[in-house]
Amino acid sequence: MVNLTIVGRVKDGLPLAQEARCLINETTASHNLSSSYKQQAEFLLHEISRGALPLPTMTVRVDHHSFSYLVVHGICFITLCDSSYPRKLAFHYLHDLQKEFDKFDNALVHNITKPYSFVKFDSIIANIRKQYVDTRTQANLSKLNADRGRELDIVTENMSDIIERRRNSEILQTPAAPNSTLRTSSPRLEAIALIWTPIAIITVAASILLWTSLIFTDDYLISTL
Repeated sequence: MVNLTIVGRVKDGLPLAQEARCLINETTASHNLSSSYKQQAEFLLHEISRGALPLPTMTVRVDHHSFSYLVVHGICFITLCDSSYPRKLAFHYLHDLQKEFDKFDNALVHNITKPYSFVKFDSIIANIRKQYVDTRTQANLSKLNADRGRELDIVTENMSDIIERRRNSEILQTPAAPNSTLRTSSPRLEAIALIWTPIAIITVAASILLWTSLIFTDDYLISTL
């Protein structure tokens, strides 16, 4: 089953259109789950936009589902399917979306500034998705049987790995605060410094006073001779 579809612009990661499978008697839990998958789709779009996922096609596993995406002419088409849904059909679906999207004026598409404001394409997504609901239709069986002996040459990753790379990238890009290394790596040195610094200051001051008093004493003795 095709559960979620998002179309976005690669140059700035802006989502343009969407279509989600309507759930009858949708519960709060299922609504939250749908929102979570939508956020993950937007996360993938952002990663593609910033060049972290440079491949034009990829399958990303998450829970019992898989995201598949296709990037053509600066537009990204992402769909979420059940893990049992044939991957070949998922990419046929994305290619059909891409062909329909190419019929729109390129200037119109690239002038959109608000997320999900390309509502004209929402209904087109819904109509094309209906053609892929039943994998046993003659049309879909023909697509599955075409080039049956050849596997799709598409990289598959786990969503958790992509998220972990993003976290590591953010850690590396975060500038360290001045002296943060010393404070973090040697707390014992800080404690020692807090204890002994005042003592050292007092000792030095006492030595200076003693040295000064000795000088004055010597001068006085010399003057009385």
